[in-house]
Amino acid sequence: MLDSFLKFLELGLYHIVSFKGYDHILFLVVLTIPFLFKDWKRLLLLISSFTLGHTLSLLLGVYDIINLKGNVTEWLIPFTIIIMAVYNVFTAGKSSKHSNPIIIFSIVLFFGFIHGLGFANAFESMVTANESTLLSVLEFALGIELGQFVIVFCILFFGFLGQTIFRFSVRDWVMVLSAVVIGFILPLIFNSPLFS
Repeated sequence: MLDSFLKFLELGLYHIVSFKGYDHILFLVVLTIPFLFKDWKRLLLLISSFTLGHTLSLLLGVYDIINLKGNVTEWLIPFTIIIMAVYNVFTAGKSSKHSNPIIIFSIVLFFGFIHGLGFANAFESMVTANESTLLSVLEFALGIELGQFVIVFCILFFGFLGQTIFRFSVRDWVMVLSAVVIGFILPLIFNSPLFS
């Protein structure tokens, strides 16, 4: 049982921190860059809502309740990243006091849902006959959450360095990194199997 727990925990962790699937890292970049260390509670809730959405859709996909074609999810995942990056560009430097946090949390939850659907088929093949599917998904979710904490901490740390040592304004930091992410993601959208 411990072997199974460690297997899926590690799988979830490397699902996030691996540069092979850098789409999750880019999503975390655009999600995190508007925040500072002092905003950690709100950021923690956002990250956890992403994990919740990812876990729910993974469960629904594994149990064949929802099943999207791979080429659709391969297009939708980068599209969610573009939406967050463009949102950052238009809101960079503006006060978030007037924004409704429930709307942002709902959007991140939904985007997590989309990202989870992209991995459902691959995950199903990793669960052996003597392993509980539900338990495996929850262990995987814990690994995802840990991986996200690592990535988010690194992003916050580099943001701190950029804004204190190099004196970038928060607005410039958010706009430049969002534009870089858009540059990485646009080819994934236009070269998607959905268009071939």
